[in-house]
Amino acid sequence: MIMTTSTLAPAGASVETHTQAQTLPLMMAALLGLLVIGFVGFSHIEAVHNAGHDYRHSMAFPCH
Repeated sequence: MIMTTSTLAPAGASVETHTQAQTLPLMMAALLGLLVIGFVGFSHIEAVHNAGHDYRHSMAFPCH
């Protein structure tokens, strides 16, 4: 017969750590998203701005 011992953590002791390897890709993706939205929103190229505007409408996202 094999006996095993398990140790349980207290109910409220959940610990989550975020390392730089996890945080950096999230921050870079957020920055890229903001740059793309900023470029499309403030673009003087009418076709780019209109394409972004039409996409927002097609996704039922109000922009007016």
